[in-house]
Amino acid sequence: MLLVQPVREVARFLPVLVGLVVAGSAGGLGGLQLAGVAVPILLGVARWVTTTYRISAGRVELRRGLLSRRVLSVPLDRVRTVDLTAPAVHRLVGVTIVRIGTGAASADDALDLDGLDTGVARDLRSRLLAAGDTTDEEHGPGAPSPASSRPSDPSSPPGVVAAFDPRWLRYAPLTGSGVVVVAALAAAVGQVLNTRDLVAGLDPRRWQLEVPVGLAVLLGVVVAAVVVVSVSVLGYLLTNGRFTLRRSPRSWQVSRGLVTTRETTLDVDRVAGVALGEPLALRMAGGAHLSAIVTGVDRSQRGSATLLPPAPARVVEHAAAAVLGDDTPLTTTLRAHGRQACRRRWVRAVGPAAVAALLVAAAVAAGAPRWLLALVPGLLIPAAALAHDRARGLGHALLPGHLVARAGSLARRREVLELDHVIGWSLRSTVWQRRAGLTTLVATTAGGSGRVTVTDVPRGVAVAVAGSATPGLLDPFVADGLRPGGVEPAPTDGGTEAERGRLVHVSAPFWGEITPHVAVGDVVEAGQPLATIEAVKLSAPITAPSAGTVTWLAPARTGTVRGGDLVAVLGPAPQDHPPDSPLSPGRTSSSAGRSRTGRSRR
Repeated sequence: MLLVQPVREVARFLPVLVGLVVAGSAGGLGGLQLAGVAVPILLGVARWVTTTYRISAGRVELRRGLLSRRVLSVPLDRVRTVDLTAPAVHRLVGVTIVRIGTGAASADDALDLDGLDTGVARDLRSRLLAAGDTTDEEHGPGAPSPASSRPSDPSSPPGVVAAFDPRWLRYAPLTGSGVVVVAALAAAVGQVLNTRDLVAGLDPRRWQLEVPVGLAVLLGVVVAAVVVVSVSVLGYLLTNGRFTLRRSPRSWQVSRGLVTTRETTLDVDRVAGVALGEPLALRMAGGAHLSAIVTGVDRSQRGSATLLPPAPARVVEHAAAAVLGDDTPLTTTLRAHGRQACRRRWVRAVGPAAVAALLVAAAVAAGAPRWLLALVPGLLIPAAALAHDRARGLGHALLPGHLVARAGSLARRREVLELDHVIGWSLRSTVWQRRAGLTTLVATTAGGSGRVTVTDVPRGVAVAVAGSATPGLLDPFVADGLRPGGVEPAPTDGGTEAERGRLVHVSAPFWGEITPHVAVGDVVEAGQPLATIEAVKLSAPITAPSAGTVTWLAPARTGTVRGGDLVAVLGPAPQDHPPDSPLSPGRTSSSAGRSRTGRSRR
């Protein structure tokens, strides 16, 4: 960092330094030039001296700043991703940048450690990802772990899942990035020419073309296409060269880049699902790209969630199946959304084209050239093809453990979300959707864009999907006529006689962080809050399904749990014990009093 920071500060002050060099040369002030170079170097050295970090007491801390001191402290269980980025200058001196993703939306709260030795950075990455794991000692001897109810990870064994193949370069021109780069360069060149008044001096009437105008235009199109393809392939190669997707026991590791290398590590427990991007051009060439739905990663950090660049569809599907541990969400037949949803696809695609065709016909009827009628098929046929493709691509599926949603044509996307990471539901509908009996079902999650959307689904089907995916979550808000069959409300009474005579396990309804409100030994009533679970901006109580005694409770330091993880165990209610039992009614008042007192203090 001592070498990197001064170089970076000099580059940041480069425009000022150029001005100082020009001014110093004109005025004979050589000292001014030296001072201009010395100031950025001193700033870089000061930044190196005042920046420190440490890992202790379950937190990672970063201290930085000279005049304005800033201390960032984040719990280790908040670490979502760890990125190792090494630009060309860093690679020359053997250092790298460590970016610790914690889900912070503000750039000022970013944990960036610049200039760490590459070996130290990789060791730090391993420590950060391993430090968040909860050990058996934290739960106490004999106590069940909150993850004990979690099924074993069925994902692929450690090893390389996908690696860069030069044949992937054929998908580079189909992504549109080359067009954007060339357009940006053309705009920059045009602005420079316009600034220097070079465009005004061009007179097309003086041009002496030795070839026909039509051929010149054709040659210009061909040259532009060659430039776009070349820039696309070069950019793809520089960004994704030496790409590798590797699975380790506790994380997914993505490394890529020829000049600037980047290594991204995603904690397995933070991966909530995958998203397959299938744009039209890429899909017609048999390609796709893959990204992970990672909890706690902001939209601005999408690069951190990339699992595969544009590649053959079979490679993408293989990698997606490895991440999910099952290829069923990728191969299953999706449920269509019905005639009304298809009709909306056709109206929204063909409607504007039909209006444009009518305007063309009216113009011809008013005296415009008749050859304009040739534009009508060019408007209606592509619109009809787009509507058909959008209707065919619309669908969803609810599988054991996963929600699958697909929509779009020009930018088709299939999203697969683990149900354990669903933290809420939203049903939205416009006036036109309500008239057609449709709604948009949104599964809220803490990963990726924060939601997975099932578009234009029949209202009854939407309620059934949400109710079956998270039983009991929608029951207080659903009318009896819409309640899906087989989905019963969560029990709110004291339970049956058979239930009162055995242990009752209380699980987390979705992914989040828990805060207990009771203690082991407390007597609780049916419906009494045992803990609060929080995820992003959603907070919900975890209540007792029946009256009983708390015999085990997940420790407060457990931190993040997943849907289905064990939160509490309730034993029989005190009235079910003989008078000399430790849990008899005569001995519960002090425990209940402690519980009430503790809650009032909090």
